[in-house]
Amino acid sequence: MKEKIVWLVMMLCFPVVSYGQQTVIEGTVRDSVTGEVLPYASLMLEGTSAGTRTGDDGRFRLATSVSVNRLQVSYLGYDTRNITVQLGKINRIDIALIPSGVTLSDIVVKPKRERYRRKDNPAVRFARQVIDRRESNDPRNQDYFSYDQYEKMVFAMNDYKPKPKKSGKIGKFDFLAEFIDTLEVGTTVLPLSEKERLEKVYYRKSPKSEKRLLMGSKSSGVDEVFSRDGVQQFLSEAFQEVDIFQNNVSLFLQRFVSPLSTFGPGFYKYYLLDTLQVEGRKCVDLGFVPFNSESFGFTGHLFVTLDSTYFVKKVILNVPKDINLNFVSGMIIEQVFERDSANIRILKKDDIRVNFKLSEKSKGMYAQRLIIYDHHSFLPPDDRQRQIFAQSAPVITQKEAYSRSEDYWEEHRPQVARKKNPNSVEQLMKRLRSIPVFYVTEKVVTTLVSGYIPTNKDSRKNRFDLGPMNSTINGNAIEGARFRVGGGTTPVFDKHWFFEGYAAYGTRDKKIKYDAMVEYSFNPRQTYRMEYPMHSLRLEYMYDINKLGQNYMYTSKDNVMLAIRRKKDTRATYLRNAELTYTREHYNGFSYNVILRNRREYATPYAPFDCIGTDGSVTPRNHYDMTELEIKLRYGKDEKYYQTRTQRIPITFDALIFNLSHVMAKKGVLGSSYTYQRTDVGMQKRFWFSAFGYLDVILKAGKVWNKVPYPLLILPNANLTYTIQPETYTNMNAMEFINDEYASWDITYYMNGNLFNRIPLIKKLKWREVFCFRGLWGHLTDKNNPVKNGEGLFRFPEETSQLGRAPYMEASVGIENIFKFLRLDYVWRLNYRDNPDIQTHGVRCTMRLSF
Repeated sequence: MKEKIVWLVMMLCFPVVSYGQQTVIEGTVRDSVTGEVLPYASLMLEGTSAGTRTGDDGRFRLATSVSVNRLQVSYLGYDTRNITVQLGKINRIDIALIPSGVTLSDIVVKPKRERYRRKDNPAVRFARQVIDRRESNDPRNQDYFSYDQYEKMVFAMNDYKPKPKKSGKIGKFDFLAEFIDTLEVGTTVLPLSEKERLEKVYYRKSPKSEKRLLMGSKSSGVDEVFSRDGVQQFLSEAFQEVDIFQNNVSLFLQRFVSPLSTFGPGFYKYYLLDTLQVEGRKCVDLGFVPFNSESFGFTGHLFVTLDSTYFVKKVILNVPKDINLNFVSGMIIEQVFERDSANIRILKKDDIRVNFKLSEKSKGMYAQRLIIYDHHSFLPPDDRQRQIFAQSAPVITQKEAYSRSEDYWEEHRPQVARKKNPNSVEQLMKRLRSIPVFYVTEKVVTTLVSGYIPTNKDSRKNRFDLGPMNSTINGNAIEGARFRVGGGTTPVFDKHWFFEGYAAYGTRDKKIKYDAMVEYSFNPRQTYRMEYPMHSLRLEYMYDINKLGQNYMYTSKDNVMLAIRRKKDTRATYLRNAELTYTREHYNGFSYNVILRNRREYATPYAPFDCIGTDGSVTPRNHYDMTELEIKLRYGKDEKYYQTRTQRIPITFDALIFNLSHVMAKKGVLGSSYTYQRTDVGMQKRFWFSAFGYLDVILKAGKVWNKVPYPLLILPNANLTYTIQPETYTNMNAMEFINDEYASWDITYYMNGNLFNRIPLIKKLKWREVFCFRGLWGHLTDKNNPVKNGEGLFRFPEETSQLGRAPYMEASVGIENIFKFLRLDYVWRLNYRDNPDIQTHGVRCTMRLSF
């Protein structure tokens, strides 16, 4: 009986004893200056495998029975901190980490709870002194400047840990463990894409010029399904070299307010935190945080030398947790500067590391773009370097740049850029492609991205592509269901000669349409026929349906997404067209086209050619003929776009673009039915307002100078779909208005959430506001009005009218970034609302992923 009592007492006491030996540590990890939480910080008990990581909110909880009281806390870009905890108890702690390479006293700033004043604030005065001197030591104030630039870009699966199978069997992808790499903070990642680039940069102040000599470039990874040059353009724009000495910092295709902006004191709170040693120099730690944490600004530190020069020695930038920025769950940018004997500022390292997440629960992706600068010189160029400035191309590529050996990269790769794991992404891709399921998936994704199906598995042997696949099936009111098949040759077939074409058939009109094109490129093409800069001669012959008053600028006319329409698109003719086009593009942004065109346009019951005689009688015409000469001039310096096989998709609209075109024809010359002169001009530009969003402006004007029938007049561009299409009128019907002179505008303001960010609860959705106002002033002169001067003209189709003194106008209010990809607009037609069979308002949508 006594033994049973002893056992009972022991059993009752055991849970108490066990609980008493358990140590619980919980709390939050924050930035020591801004008070911002640090997601995914690593916490480990010293010398053990027991640990955890903070969540999105910076909070953590660790329960363990390990008898170690030293907790190590680490985070990328911050010094590791050791904290003593009490064993067997619940420890609630708020941990403040300080930036790497500096020594600070334990200071925690919580800007949201303080009363901050700009007036008589010594930190603001100090910041103004730094801002006032930001131009004084700029290296580009020198006559010449050159340096070596090594760039490495890595994309990886974040916090990757292979999961062993319960059955113990070996899986197809178990070999991925061989390619895992470890970051400085102890996080394991699986690199999926890796790019390296080595350049020599030459700068000349007068006349201003910057040239880059590409000495080496290599890339491998899952993003090989995209265009190599297109991806480089996108990454160069999304991960631009950060220049904090400008008012705006371009990053993630957005504009952030620099902490050294001239209006920075009105946007940021500044704090003088401490004096410290940075690489042997006594510096002031100037902390900063935006007044509104949802706006496009940074939190971080500027380490400024404690002397009269106010030299910025080091920069650390983060983004606030609440920022209205998609997919970025954490980021740190570190820049290190040196100065030479003449006090010139020299950037030595620019390192940006980002955690991307599609959803809150996913581990997401890790990305790093590291740039190392070396061998700076301000000496005048020698004869060889002067020849580089004489080149028209901004980037001069050495012949062997894309085929450098691994020994070359080992020799030129900086020590800080070397991986811990010697296995390369190139080796990883070879292993993955040996697995059928991955190989097939990659090919399917490639087809979806490019729109074309290669006829050979080996891209080095593929001579012909089928496509585009998104135009295979379509439909409209005239053709019924439309089926199309086409394709074209690749540079593997020939680097100068290209052949493309398609055939289409409509089930309702039972007509076969076709297009055949042959082009000779004077420049050898590497990947695509339309690679920049183009210099080519093209001959094309086409017979197809011609939708009057419908011209979609940034997509194919046969795109299946345009098949769903708000109104029947019966305003169409049939067009037989032959063109000979000479195209020339220059690196300075100037380009021109010379087009010799012969065309015959056929009437349809929906667009009849009823010719008015001298006595007012009407005679139906089957067709008319025109032989035209068109000259197009364009200027668009520093355009950024993603290059595909048949399109150039703009990455940004920052470049100022001018267009001028003129078409001319003489009656009787080469069969022309009419004398025809038409002139069009256009301008397009994006204007950034820093933290207050940006404005896209498109202006156009044109005039037809002669008396011609309505198919040759100006038909406003109507959008009959439910999609949002640039440079179209959403609530206008096709051929509702006909003019022979016009001026149009399309103005769209993207506010980047400046209104929604101030509304409780709504701001958590990270919606962004879009306002649009577009219009058309048009006029039809008496000479082209069949009612007033009808002889030789065609009667206008029914429901066609003229614009009065007031321009046609429509406005829209929209919300973008819904679920991070959807934009919805509600559009109002502001006038001419009494016209028959029109839509005065409606909802339109589009899908676009953006940061």
